Parts: sequence; C-alpha cells; structure tokens
Amino acid sequence: MPLSDLIAPNAVMPALKANSKKQVLQELAAKAAELTGLPEREVFDTLLQRERLGSTGVGAGIAIPHGKLPKFDRLFGLFARLERPIDYDALDGEPVDLAFLLLAPETAGADHLKALARVARVLRDPITAQKLRASRDAGALHALLTHIAATDAA
Repeated sequence: MPLSDLIAPNAVMPALKANSKKQVLQELAAKAAELTGLPEREVFDTLLQRERLGSTGVGAGIAIPHGKLPKFDRLFGLFARLERPIDYDALDGEPVDLAFLLLAPETAGADHLKALARVARVLRDPITAQKLRASRDAGALHALLTHIAATDAA
C-alpha cells in the first residue's frame, strides 16, 4: 500500500506549533476533522483512548498516533513536522518532531495494520527522516513521503 493512497497534498502540516503531546493530538484532530468531515472531538477522543493503551511515540523522534472510528469509510493519513521537538512519552524517551496520524474504519482489520507498518517503515528510514526534518515546504514533504513510498513499493 503506497502512502499516496493514504495522504493527500493538503494533509501535510509543515510547521506544527505545539508545546505538549496533548496539543499535538488536538491540532492533528482539528486538521483531520477539517479534511474528513469527522467530528473533531470524536477524533481527539479516539486518539487519547489509543494513547492510554501505550504511547504511539515509536522512537527516533517519530510518533504515529492512530485510531479506528465508527462511520468512517476509508484509511486517512495526515503528516505533521513539528516546529520543535516535544516530550511525547516515546518508547525510547526521545522527543518527537515527526508525526503521522492514521485514521481507519472500525472494520479495517488487517488494512489498518498494513498501513501502520508502511508508515513506520517509511518514517523510520534515517535518510527519509532527515529529509523530512530539513524541509518546511508542504509540497516537498508530500512528494518525499509519496515518492519514497512508491519507490519502496515497486
């Protein structure tokens, strides 16, 4: 599954300003609600519930907050490059500056897991992460995410 199937050009936030994990989740939920038509509170509550199970800060400055929503009919991705790293309770204790939100239908099953694995593979590549951190242009970030994903999938 290429990331181009998950993330649209308008679903990239090149300089998200946040001072806490909760604020990051709120900003991501607000943008996701704007792009999907889902209720912002429902998205935010879903993300908070998932975080209570364990941090989605996967290490190396990367977080992949995610959740499943009823009455949602597709996989949806949203990428944010944080203006500055924040404490995210990540598994390795490192602050987070790259976040990829993934929303899925409650019925997604294996597709949700495949999409999570794909996002993690792309973001955990050190060269890709370095390039993402170096750019502040939404178009360039989207191209980087989708081009690399397409190249890897080939």
